[in-house]
Amino acid sequence: MRGRIRLKHYSLRTEQAYLDWIRRFIRFHGRRHPREMGAAEVGAFLTHLAVEGKVAASTQNQAKSALLFLYRQVLDCELPWLDNVERAKAPKRLPVVLTQTEVQALLTRLRGTHWLLASLLYGAGLRLMEGLRLRVKDVDFKRKEILVRDGKGFKDRVTMLPMALVEPLRAHLERVRELHRRDLAAGLGAVYLPYALERKYPNAACEWIWQYVFPSIKLAVDPRSGETRRHHVQDQALQRAVKQAVRDADLSKPATPHTLRHSFATHLLEGGYDIRTVQELLGHSDVSTTMIYTHVLNKGGRGVVSPLDL
Repeated sequence: MRGRIRLKHYSLRTEQAYLDWIRRFIRFHGRRHPREMGAAEVGAFLTHLAVEGKVAASTQNQAKSALLFLYRQVLDCELPWLDNVERAKAPKRLPVVLTQTEVQALLTRLRGTHWLLASLLYGAGLRLMEGLRLRVKDVDFKRKEILVRDGKGFKDRVTMLPMALVEPLRAHLERVRELHRRDLAAGLGAVYLPYALERKYPNAACEWIWQYVFPSIKLAVDPRSGETRRHHVQDQALQRAVKQAVRDADLSKPATPHTLRHSFATHLLEGGYDIRTVQELLGHSDVSTTMIYTHVLNKGGRGVVSPLDL
């Protein structure tokens, strides 16, 4: 299963999640081989997750996706019951959005790399992993643009580089470059390259342009290749920093790093930008996905006012 996942270029996190679900499925049914099981066993496992485990609909659907991948891609079992396994209905929830004052209060309580990264998530509308995986070559200071490579759905897009972050980001990259020079002097300095780029361009992994904009302060062992490299900053580090900043700012909303992206979209719509422009900046395939942000605006195109206020 691991081989099929890597053949399709799924992320390491998807690989880890799918393998974990398959292990749980096999153990749930007394370590029987999946070929010996079918619709009844899959349905029983998913029902157990919902009833006994009380998992969210998204978690149940992730488990189902892992099982479908196992039977279709690994065991080559194109069985008719696979399509009849019902998906859990996920609730449609509105995103948490901060006001501009709340965003300012949150950002002023962050320091150093955490402040710069969180400001970039809000100022450019990046997802957390898009910001963490940003490479030096994808930041264009002259055009004030950021090129997001392999975003959600393996799509590239261009978004803005906020003017307020140009100088802080330049200063940050100078420090990162000095760190990279020290790594090279120590015989290290190679970074992870996607797909087969490392074989196609053997020296590219050590080049400055391919380095992460937000590298980790510690070296780590690549779980797939076993090589010692400097990876990007861990997402948990920023999540903890933002959570603490929310407490320090005494905000009454469950804000996370992804909340900054929601706030970016909402504030652009409040500023009068059309929804198609916001859709392009966010990288949504369908404008209906972007439409969710119109529901969190205090006033729409008609300027609706509560009758109590009248």
